[in-house]
Parts: sequence; structure tokens; C-alpha cells
Amino acid sequence: MTIKEAIQKLEHFCAYQERCHAEVVSKLYDLKMTSDEMDSIIVHLIQENFLNETRFACSFARGKHRIKHWGKIRITNELKFRQISSTNITLALKEISAEEYANTFEKLSERCWNGIQEKNNLKKRKKFCDYMLRRGYESNLVYDKVKELEQNFS
Repeated sequence: MTIKEAIQKLEHFCAYQERCHAEVVSKLYDLKMTSDEMDSIIVHLIQENFLNETRFACSFARGKHRIKHWGKIRITNELKFRQISSTNITLALKEISAEEYANTFEKLSERCWNGIQEKNNLKKRKKFCDYMLRRGYESNLVYDKVKELEQNFS
């Protein structure tokens, strides 16, 4: 594959949805490009604004919070996994307002608590906490919420 064909393919790849550098590099390896070719293609994509790590991080954080209802810890870990810089992670987390975060946490925790069909209160607490922590919410929020929910439903 020529560099021109690869550039065209990757422009389409990046235009379809926001991509991080790691995804682009992985795609270039799949296309069997040399490291010099990869460098020139990545430089081209950045110059033409097809590839922007900050834009990717912000879009990722907004989308995962609003659609999948992930907490900040899970979003941070996923961005680190994609080799996003801590500066960009901080910017991305600012995309989620405190009010929106609190509302999502409240709705998700109520739905989760009401959805657990467990008679044993200790098991129900454990299932709730495990689920909310897996979603990436802070442990202090989760444990305060489980105490509140127990008092309301006892």
C-alpha cells in the first residue's frame, strides 16, 4: 500500500470517529507500514486536524459518562490505557459538570438498588457497591449512598 492510499484510508478512519494515537498506530501496523511511513502519516493527520489527542479525550469522557454512565475513575483508567497524557485526562474530566455527574450517580444508584432482587441485606449491599465501583464511581460516594439507601428502604 502506498503512503497516499494509507493517508486516505486513515483520514477516513479518523473522520468516522475520534481516534487516539494508539488506535492510529495500531491501524498503521495492520496496514504493514514502516516506522518512517507511520511517522509521516501521523504528522500529516495531526497537521490536517484529523488526529487530536485533547479532542479525543474530551469526546471520550463526555460520551462514556452520558451514554454508558461511567464514573471518573473508570474514565481515567480507560484513557490511561489508551496512553493519553494526564494533562488531557484532566481537561477531559472537566467536560463533565459536577451537577451532571451527581445527577447521573443518583439515577444510576437508585435504579441499581431497586433492581437488586436480594433478600439478604449484606449481599444486596455488596452487589450494589461492587456494581457502582466497577462503573468507576468514587468509593466514598458509593458507601455514603448505600447507607442512605439502606435507611430509606429499611
